[in-house]
Amino acid sequence: MPFGGNDWLALTQEPTLEPELPICDPHHHFWDFRPVRLPYQRYLLHELAADIGSGHNVRSTVFIETSSMYRPDGPEELRSVGEVEFVQGLAAASASGLYGPAKAAAAIVGKANLNLGEAVKPVLEALQAASPNRFRGIRQSAAWDSDPSVEDRAPQGQLSDANFRTGARTLAQMGLSLDTTLYFPQLPELADFAKAVPELTIVLNHIGGLLRTGPYGSRDDEVLPIWRMGIAAVAECPNVNVKLGGVGQPRYGFDWYARDEPVGSEELAGALDPFMNYCIEQFGPDRCMFESNFPPDKFSYSYNVLFNAFKRLSKDYSTSERAALFHDTATRVYRIDV
Repeated sequence: MPFGGNDWLALTQEPTLEPELPICDPHHHFWDFRPVRLPYQRYLLHELAADIGSGHNVRSTVFIETSSMYRPDGPEELRSVGEVEFVQGLAAASASGLYGPAKAAAAIVGKANLNLGEAVKPVLEALQAASPNRFRGIRQSAAWDSDPSVEDRAPQGQLSDANFRTGARTLAQMGLSLDTTLYFPQLPELADFAKAVPELTIVLNHIGGLLRTGPYGSRDDEVLPIWRMGIAAVAECPNVNVKLGGVGQPRYGFDWYARDEPVGSEELAGALDPFMNYCIEQFGPDRCMFESNFPPDKFSYSYNVLFNAFKRLSKDYSTSERAALFHDTATRVYRIDV
């Protein structure tokens, strides 16, 4: 069975559609020596530059934390500062222009534990000090599921926890945003949280964690209505934005990563359309942003094919709506100077 890799992705080639359309990619990672079973053990500036330079007009990107390059010692809650220090250096290297015209990691999203309550403030201050000009907020997972076969990444009920909400208010008071991941049955919990902290800008990752494998596999007739209701509930909260992507990961239930040849953009657009366009209908283009989620989504398709697919499925939107989806929502939310 194929398992990703650049040689495999190269088997599907196609011209870049609308190569002039400006893009801000609001979600990618950097890492080295990744201790998981991935074909992309190293993903640093050279690797990102090769992907974003494959034909599309990517002008800037947003780095999202991935628990990489933590400090090896010191207080546990401050070790994540090492990741922001690491990415700040990569961003400065990218800004030199040596790796191409795109400004990689023009905004940086790090990690801090909001369960610390008010005590999270010195951690946030340390993250800001590590990147005074690019640090924009944190990502903290809220993912929990009642089925023991699903990986839990947070305690049950974290979004309703008093300490977590106090930490979230501290984050908002500092003018910072919260990215979060969760599983689709938790979307009503996110809606309650967003209403409780309306001053906080929240970014929901990967169309709301639509699991379609494991206990949720082969159950689309039950799963998709629950996901749709959850997305609609979250969309009622004006402080929540959503990222359109992340579905190249196997848990989303597509088989693209297992094929002899990678998927092309026409088929990919058809498969993505009902999910992405439902989110756009609910949130509106001004609160939606197309994301690559590279390199995890690189399991399933190339960067060129993915953004070709986004362009195909969004072709019926107006010029201003497409500008929001591909660029303007991301640069507004992450305060990137354009």
